[in-house]
Amino acid sequence: MKITRLTAILMALLPLCATAQKSTMTVTLANAPEGSRLVVCEPQGSRLQPIDTLSADKKGRYHIERRSEEPQFLVLALTTQPNTLVHVIMQPREKATLALGFRHDIGQMTVEDVKGSADMEVYRQYSALMAGAMTDPQRQASMPDSMQALLSRNPDVLMSAFLVTYFEQAFEQYAPLYKQIRDALLGRYPNNSFVRHLDDKLRGAVVAGMEAPDIAMADRNGNIRRLSDLRGKVVLIDFWASWCGPCRRENPNVVRLYKKYKDQGFEIFSVSLDNSREKWLQAIEKDGLEWENHVSDLRGWNSAGGRLYGVTSIPATVLVDKDGTVLARNLRGAELENKLKEILGQ
Repeated sequence: MKITRLTAILMALLPLCATAQKSTMTVTLANAPEGSRLVVCEPQGSRLQPIDTLSADKKGRYHIERRSEEPQFLVLALTTQPNTLVHVIMQPREKATLALGFRHDIGQMTVEDVKGSADMEVYRQYSALMAGAMTDPQRQASMPDSMQALLSRNPDVLMSAFLVTYFEQAFEQYAPLYKQIRDALLGRYPNNSFVRHLDDKLRGAVVAGMEAPDIAMADRNGNIRRLSDLRGKVVLIDFWASWCGPCRRENPNVVRLYKKYKDQGFEIFSVSLDNSREKWLQAIEKDGLEWENHVSDLRGWNSAGGRLYGVTSIPATVLVDKDGTVLARNLRGAELENKLKEILGQ
């Protein structure tokens, strides 16, 4: 059975759970293709393993029963439409009802109604967003914003830890959302695979809202300069190198902003990924980088500062507020200037 990218991201992380508390889910299905049967699947390795084919009772209801100490993640599929999937979380001791419908226009099952499950209510809203995006180009274009709003409203719901992987390919941009959800869930679900995945993604990442890790490196004269010594100022940490063409082309803009805002509490902490001391110093002089906070250990991509901040390409920037909290990453040009205007005024 084929699986969606969203399902596959965390599939290998899901553990088997010990038998404990009973949970039940009653499911109805409307407008299914003729001859369809509802299949319950469990992620196993990189595949979905069917574990039960459900039969409806006299009232057309399907019943799923599980016993576990931890939330259970299941996937519902149709025998006639094997790529039509609904993701389910069943909490211990939970009694929930789920009304599904099949949309022939988009060839997908949608969640129409939920009772008794906060997880599945969030999934119902996600299902509605996805169905809308598949039929309306404007709603498709606004899907990232809609998803972010949905998950921001529900950071303490376990389903959000699964659905946030919608943004997996743009993690750096949406890292604050990952952090919001991780922080809301880690205390309640410390062993859950979805929550651990978010924690692993964030571990070592430098994202907006966290304290900027301190950098202590030698300057041009061999003296140690520390990022933390600049507390009280808005600081742009600028990762660059003399051999980096885009960095050198951006330098005039950085110089202009420094001159404009230095008297209002703006400082630059430049971390060079150079290997050659001579070329590093020549570039500082030639580009007129007049601030004093220039540091480098001359180890190129193995720069201690670069590795601390997870820098894998340059130019790269991190904007830090007066209290040492990260405000944003990789602002340049007009975006950087607009942010400085917002913080420091005209």
